[in-house]
Amino acid sequence: MGSEANRLRRKWQTYGGEKATVAEHKFVEVFNELFKDTDYEIISQPKDFNNIYVEVPLSKTELSEIYVPKEKIQKHGIKPDCLIRNKITGKTIYIELKRQDGWVEGKTRAAGRGNAHERLCKYFTPGLLKLLRKRSKIKSPNLPFWIVFQGDITRDICRVREIRFWFDGNETNVFFWRNTKDTAPLIEHFLDKIVPLLD
Repeated sequence: MGSEANRLRRKWQTYGGEKATVAEHKFVEVFNELFKDTDYEIISQPKDFNNIYVEVPLSKTELSEIYVPKEKIQKHGIKPDCLIRNKITGKTIYIELKRQDGWVEGKTRAAGRGNAHERLCKYFTPGLLKLLRKRSKIKSPNLPFWIVFQGDITRDICRVREIRFWFDGNETNVFFWRNTKDTAPLIEHFLDKIVPLLD
């Protein structure tokens, strides 16, 4: 781990000591605080991919078989929740924050039926993965995205098993932030697993 990462760790230890378990923390606020006067930045709601589908070419045959509106489609893409960038290397990781209900104490199994976790699977598709790698400068076999789960889904045995299965061999890129009053596990994961991808 380089000196910048060590500096981030020292900053977090000070920040974490001051704010520990006082209240719920918000992901972007935690990293905004951590990144002050560092080589890293967090950008909320980046617009990098707002229009990635607009110019996807379709054959004349396919166009003749589908509905094509008269007005040109101006916006059609995806919007990650945020990105974290190393301003020196230019390397970027795209972040999805997923909060979902789950099957936990006092709830029925049906409480875990949401599909927010399934919607993240678009990041594994060949086309999107190719584009994300190009824009992020994070090369294969590493993944250019980080999924952070919050809420009851992080303790739902069925959903946790699904997600662990999906990320098999890529545990770096998924994190279950079970107690959002405690930033320590989140920051430790970032420093140990994500910073090396951005250096």
